[in-house]
Amino acid sequence: MAHQRRIERVNQLLKEELSRLIRRAVKDPRVSPVTVTGVETTEDLRHATVYVRTLGDEVPVEEAIEGLRSAQGFLRGALGRELHLRRIPEFEWEADRTLERVARIEALLDEVMPEDDEEGDDGDDAGRE
Repeated sequence: MAHQRRIERVNQLLKEELSRLIRRAVKDPRVSPVTVTGVETTEDLRHATVYVRTLGDEVPVEEAIEGLRSAQGFLRGALGRELHLRRIPEFEWEADRTLERVARIEALLDEVMPEDDEEGDDGDDAGRE
């Protein structure tokens, strides 16, 4: 239990620091519109998946991820100087597709469930005995 809380704290710390570094220190224009939406670190803290999304449509998320991969050495070095962790994990960058999944689920629900369900909900108890 305590170990899980530690990992959650490390995830949050990495998310905040990576966001700050990407915004203020990385000069690659592909990376400027990136938002870090989440970090999931492995139990041994050797690897972390960093979920990112780009703001607007100016830079595709795949291109931003290429920029992040090329800045990884710089980011890990800066994190090593800033954070008091025994080890800075290797990062795997992934596009956060949550918004797309939510939109897809909403579209599917709209297809199968009509917005106005007035006919089937008239308040009488005809189906009860």
